[in-house]
Amino acid sequence: MRLYNTLTRQVEEFQPIEKDCLKLYTCGPTVYSYYHVGNLRNAVFNDTLRRALEASGYSVKHVMNITDVGHLTGDSDDGQDKLEKGAAVERKSVSQVAEFYTDAFKRDISELNILPPNGYKGSLDTYARATSFISQQIEIIKILLQKGFAYQTDQAIYFDTTKLIDYGKLAGQRLADKEVGARPEVITDSQKHHPQDFAVWFFTVGHFAGHSMKWSTPWGEGFPGWHLECSAIIHATLGDPIDIHTGAVDLIGTHHTNEIAQTEAAFGHRLANYWLHNEYLLIDNQRMAKSAANFYTLADIKSRGYDPLALRLLFLQAHYRSQMNFTWESLGAVQTFLKQLQAWADLVHQPGAAEVIGQSEAEQLIKSVLAALDDDLNSAQGLAHLSKAIDKGAPNSELLNELDRILGLKLGERADISDDQKKLIKQRETARQSGDWDQSDQLREQLKTLGIEIKDTPEGSIWMRA
Repeated sequence: MRLYNTLTRQVEEFQPIEKDCLKLYTCGPTVYSYYHVGNLRNAVFNDTLRRALEASGYSVKHVMNITDVGHLTGDSDDGQDKLEKGAAVERKSVSQVAEFYTDAFKRDISELNILPPNGYKGSLDTYARATSFISQQIEIIKILLQKGFAYQTDQAIYFDTTKLIDYGKLAGQRLADKEVGARPEVITDSQKHHPQDFAVWFFTVGHFAGHSMKWSTPWGEGFPGWHLECSAIIHATLGDPIDIHTGAVDLIGTHHTNEIAQTEAAFGHRLANYWLHNEYLLIDNQRMAKSAANFYTLADIKSRGYDPLALRLLFLQAHYRSQMNFTWESLGAVQTFLKQLQAWADLVHQPGAAEVIGQSEAEQLIKSVLAALDDDLNSAQGLAHLSKAIDKGAPNSELLNELDRILGLKLGERADISDDQKKLIKQRETARQSGDWDQSDQLREQLKTLGIEIKDTPEGSIWMRA
């Protein structure tokens, strides 16, 4: 398998740290709102990577975080964090808001047939929640302070970016370059040493005196900075260095850069050997973002009659490192393709309707799809191979299950139609063969009301779900 490594800016032959267990960490949601389809593109990318790795024979230990603690992200216009703001607007506690949107996130993930993480088992589920790792975050701060990589002010504890020679290497920026491009400070701290120094802990004083989520530390009461949780979770659950760390491209310059800094300073080794990032999903040729309120959720997709798996298929049709422009027209075209794939899969329940693809052809199809994914997750090329194959004959259950394992489209999970529906199809075929066209048409319409469409072929009638 060959993957593009953001750290080295080139496609590399993937070499795991251990042959028996590959360690994968994917950045999860901050649960203050619904996931939009741009976020879901990242989720499908992560899932495609994991499926490709497992199909290639790797045993993957996968951990994903859920940010259920309020923090200052740096893109807020008033210095409040998004969870605290969301709780105030909805007149709920922060924990209530976090739990509500965590449940919504997990429902969306399930409908897109995305595998849940398997590398951590918490008290609630398999997602590593930031609030479950506060003590581990505090321990890292202790190490950073002891080693001289962090310092304390009246408002916060900061990581000293000038102490790390190669700070900014993931983004390909020197510290001086990052200083020039730095955004204005949201919270002014005159004791801060350098504009790029970032907080690993905020104290609940001054601006944050009313922050509802807070914990006691040797330095004072407060809450962690955003970047710290991922370093702590990875260290506690997977052990670092890990094989692969993923995220969207907007995390490269700040969040992932700061994760690397914390871990390397605290533990003296790499955080991850490979960094993979997916590109933006645009809407109307603009970046989709919750802050701009120009986004769609999975509920919006479903309300317009689209199958959630059509969205998954849409993402698979583009390379993860290329920007996509979301339109309803493109989603409609992909839904048509999905229905074609589903009709092809339904042939498995209709023996004799079409010649079954031979074993050698089936094996070659799987080999071709895997080869495409091994080439830096070229899912579009993999789908091209699948598109050609559906014209060559009917699949068998083994082929469908293998395709599902790789692409996650649930083609092998489609149930047969009912016995009553089959009886009506048989009656219609009898009427058609005897020339009773009125009866044949009536039965066709009756089947249509039941969600079944009929296509007449020289081999007989083939049913398809409407």
